[in-house]
Amino acid sequence: MGDFPNIFRKIREQSGLTQQQMADKLGVSRSAIGMYENGEREPNFETLELIADTFNVDMNYLLGKKPTTEVIPDRYYLDDDARDMAQFIYENPEYKVLFDASRKVKKEDIDFVKQMIDRMSNKGDD
Repeated sequence: MGDFPNIFRKIREQSGLTQQQMADKLGVSRSAIGMYENGEREPNFETLELIADTFNVDMNYLLGKKPTTEVIPDRYYLDDDARDMAQFIYENPEYKVLFDASRKVKKEDIDFVKQMIDRMSNKGDD
């Protein structure tokens, strides 16, 4: 199944889930999660679908195939920035974890993180 074990582990770790928490989410045993991550076992199609839906990633991404270059149609968004952000997250699902995390924190914390990112991106300008 190609790169699935590494991708699956990465998704789990970026989501901050233990193997047991992931197992509970997917309705499988913790040992099944370990076997998926070690490449000793492959999930069935339904489980792959559940992983893709749960973590909002494309099945091709899960299977280690090149991401699709499908463009999200303009008609779904009234705002160009929202469309561009959705397209970016669609093409780079590993960044979804940042978006998800931002919905769980206070505005002050988001402002602090933005300041830190601005400082890091301006380091090269000095």
